[in-house]
This record gives sequence, C-alpha cells and structure tokens, in this order.
Amino acid sequence: MRNVTDRTRNPFGMQPPCERFVPGYGDANAHFHVVGDHPGVHGGAETGVPFTDCVVGRRLQRALDGAGLLETTGDAPAVDLTYLSYLHTCVPNCDPTKDDYGAMEPFFDAELRAIAAHVLLPVGERATRHVLETYTAHDPAGLDFEKLHATELHGSGWLVVPIRDPVDWTGADMDRLVDALDTLRDTDYRRESDLGRFVAGNEPYFVR
Repeated sequence: MRNVTDRTRNPFGMQPPCERFVPGYGDANAHFHVVGDHPGVHGGAETGVPFTDCVVGRRLQRALDGAGLLETTGDAPAVDLTYLSYLHTCVPNCDPTKDDYGAMEPFFDAELRAIAAHVLLPVGERATRHVLETYTAHDPAGLDFEKLHATELHGSGWLVVPIRDPVDWTGADMDRLVDALDTLRDTDYRRESDLGRFVAGNEPYFVR
C-alpha cells in the first residue's frame, strides 16, 4: 500500500476533470474534516490550499487556530489532526451549477470516506446542507442554518458541527465556535470502544 500519511496536499492523488483545482489539504489521519464550498467562495485559487488567500479563509483559520485544530495559520497552515477540503474542488470561472456539484460529488465522497474523520465541520449553508442530507438522518429542509452554528449533530458514524459562513460572522460567532470546539475536544468525540479483550495479547483494539 502507498503511504499517504506523510503527504499534506492531495494525499490521495485526486484528479478532478478540470485544469485548475484546489485539492484537500491536511492530515490524512485527521479527526476533524473541515468541508467548504469551492475556491471561488472560500479561497485557495492562488495558493492551492483551501481556506487561504481571502478574508473568509483567514477568519476561519483564526478560529481553528484558537481551538487547537491548526498549529500555524497562513497560506500553508500546519494542521493538528485536521483536514481541509471542498465540495467542488475546481477553480470556477463562474458559480458552479447543480450539475457541476454533482460531477464533483464522487471525488468528495471518496475523499471524505478515505479520511474517515470523527468530526465533520461543514462551512456555510451549501456544505452543511450536503453533509446533513448525505451523511446523517437529519432533514435540512426548514432548518435555521444560522442557529446551527457551532452545535453538535450526530450522523451515521460522524459527529457534525456546522459552521456559519465566516463572511456572515458577527463578533460572537468566532468565540462561539472556538468554545464549542474546545469543549468537544475535551470529550470522547471519537466514541471508540476497546475490543482488545476479545483478541490475543494485551494490546488495546479500538473501534468506532
């Protein structure tokens, strides 16, 4: 098997059908997977790293840094058990259509399942709606996405913490997110069980 854990950018070698794209970035063994919309909204078209080179990305990075999910911020942030990616990785000339998002869905889904993070952090209404529709039993119809900011929702094998789009943040939204992630990291968010007693030897065997 090819070792991908030491590759920070595009660890799984995803090649979407476009000339320019912003691949996933971070720890391939991440506990936290931050999911954005596309480079035209959340940045990275110039750097090739999600949530960079724009005001929105810098705001989110400051919050993730404050919560301990990043070790450094900037155009090549140092991550701590965190992975950053987009629903639509291609750098668009205009807003992607529904069909455009549909074409990118297999790439996103494959990456999300390969990372298999414990906590999904969708950023903005589109990413939150997609994650809730696809990876939880929650029906996003009629939900108040502003009120979902920094709350915990349980999915099918994932814990989901929606993040209001940083472009719309008020002064309290960053603090609320940092506090929520700080609290979450102090809990058993991995929800693992030790099945080591059922196998030979004294080593623990943790499963989700």
